[in-house]
Amino acid sequence: MVMMEFKGKTVLVTGASSGIGAGLCRRLAREGVKLAMLARREENLLRLADELKGFGSELLPLRCDVSSRDEIKSACAEIKSRFGPVDVAVLNAAVSYGSRLCDYDLEAARQIFDVNVFGILHFIGELLPDFKARKSGLIVGVSSLADARGFPRNGFYSASKTAVTSLLESLRVEMKAHGITVITVRPGFVRTEMTEKNTIPMPFIMSPEKAAAIIFRGMKNEKRMISFPWPSALGARAIRVMPRFLYETIAPKFRK
Repeated sequence: MVMMEFKGKTVLVTGASSGIGAGLCRRLAREGVKLAMLARREENLLRLADELKGFGSELLPLRCDVSSRDEIKSACAEIKSRFGPVDVAVLNAAVSYGSRLCDYDLEAARQIFDVNVFGILHFIGELLPDFKARKSGLIVGVSSLADARGFPRNGFYSASKTAVTSLLESLRVEMKAHGITVITVRPGFVRTEMTEKNTIPMPFIMSPEKAAAIIFRGMKNEKRMISFPWPSALGARAIRVMPRFLYETIAPKFRK
């Protein structure tokens, strides 16, 4: 099998200041790429860029709030001006606020969808014209195993990730004719600032570095769906096909 080569390519990573995003930047920086690292926390980005200076890649840390279409447009323009057209986009930025739908915090829902869904949509809108013109490009969208069902006390996040998975699947089918590859990443629990707030059990939780290694390997192999860890992925599949009455009986126990 011919594996994808990243050397010399322009790679964009969102949510790069911590967690999976930072782990992927550390791995990609070893490949001799032109690496654009985007996140809201500029101080963290600059610290990461300083860490990666000797890795052999060109680095461009950019502050970008992916919930802002204007900031996305500005960041994409700066990347193109500095490095040329993007070849690989890793759309990883996400937020989660554990909340019960019965409390109905519309502002939390809006923030989750603005970052998790529209952040990806706006980047796709900016990048697709160049990708289609060149008949090449790789889009890596980070969803979650939380897309399996509507999990209690996490409904907004589950719904956003279900939307992301469906969006990427549709895009993958449509873009095949244009020579554009679309990969969906569905992690289970990863030890990040976001999961630190969880009070629920997190089986098979892994480090961001291990998660990044799995994702990078899947990218190299152009694997269309990267779901991990395998016990959690298997469990998510079982939950997805579980009869509704059974799921609604046991689901409240997931989030006590």
